[in-house]
Amino acid sequence: MLENVLLIVFAMIGLSLVLNLWRLVVGPSVPDRILALDTMYINSIALIVLYGIGLKTQIYFEAALLIAMIGFVSTVAVCKYLLRGDIIE
Repeated sequence: MLENVLLIVFAMIGLSLVLNLWRLVVGPSVPDRILALDTMYINSIALIVLYGIGLKTQIYFEAALLIAMIGFVSTVAVCKYLLRGDIIE
C-alpha cells in the first residue's frame, strides 16, 4: 500500500517540477523566475524525503535539511541582489 502511494506522490511531484520548469523558462518577469526556482528546490526536497521513506533510511532526511538551508540562503541572496544590486554591503 505504501509503495503505491509513494509512486503516485512521486508522479505528482515530478509533474509539479515540470510545471515549475515551464514557469522558469516562460515566466514573464524575474520575480516569477525566482519563485519558480524556489518552488523547484522545495519540490526536490520533497522528492528526497520520499526517496528516504521508500528506502527506510535516515541519511536522505539530513541531505534534504542541508538543501533546504542552502536554498533559503540562496533565495534571500538573489532577492537582495535584485533589490539593491549588491549582496554584501
